Amino acid sequence: MTVLSDAMILEHLRSGEVKLEPFDSSGLNPAGYDLRISKRVVLKPKHYLLVATLETVELGLSVTAYLHIRSSLAREGVVGSFAVVDPGFRGQLTLNLHNVSEKEITLEKGERIVQIVFHKLGNTAKKGYNGSYQNSKGIVSSRRNKAVKQTQLEETD
Repeated sequence: MTVLSDAMILEHLRSGEVKLEPFDSSGLNPAGYDLRISKRVVLKPKHYLLVATLETVELGLSVTAYLHIRSSLAREGVVGSFAVVDPGFRGQLTLNLHNVSEKEITLEKGERIVQIVFHKLGNTAKKGYNGSYQNSKGIVSSRRNKAVKQTQLEETD
């Protein structure tokens, strides 16, 4: 896999293989793009919150992406747990942010919170993401238990 440079990200945006809405050119950096938070939140000490990105992300079948917390936030005690963004995914991303510090941390609406790093796959994926979080809007809680309950129902039939 190849990490997309800023020039390659712009190329993928023009071709539609990557979509970021709304796109802000100031968020583009040499090896990724800084996604912003959709609303103001206060992270209390030793607590976590689910937050949504301002941007809607859409990936074609030849691109995957990984998320990394911005180093400025990590230096203040914010850590995150993020999933891979699969080829074919569409929607806003829900992020788990945890404040491991002893002080409250306020994140303002539109503040840059994570860098998304795009990777070109060696070959185009045969099928795109079609999971529970496709077309997500806003903060989406875990749908794991719903999937487990549905599987249990199917197994008892």
